[in-house]
Amino acid sequence: MSLLRREALRAFKKLHRTRQFVFQGDELTLKAGRKEINEQFRKNRSEKNEDEIKKMIQLAHDVDNELRTSVIQAIQEKEGVYKLRITEETTRLDNVVFNPDAVIEKPASRNLKGNSMGDCCGGQSTAKN
Repeated sequence: MSLLRREALRAFKKLHRTRQFVFQGDELTLKAGRKEINEQFRKNRSEKNEDEIKKMIQLAHDVDNELRTSVIQAIQEKEGVYKLRITEETTRLDNVVFNPDAVIEKPASRNLKGNSMGDCCGGQSTAKN
């Protein structure tokens, strides 16, 4: 078995383990995830270009990382009450206290040349007469 094929198989298995971990208890999402992973790997099974294979393996690693660090499972316990399943791998950002007196500046206008209607191309019509 070639080194790239072995690495692709390892990425395939890792994605499935991650899917089972991240979506545990959610049968619908588990099935959809299994289907998507299998379809994507099957679709690219005959790829021969080593650079393309390496890119796809890297994409699988990136997706695995994104699922593990960004997905939070919320389970409804009762009406309006949810229990969050946050793991050790979940990325946590600083919790900044909201300041109701903060002054929020208006964003700079992106329409430098066009008219106030927001047409592209400096306000020139692209329609033919």
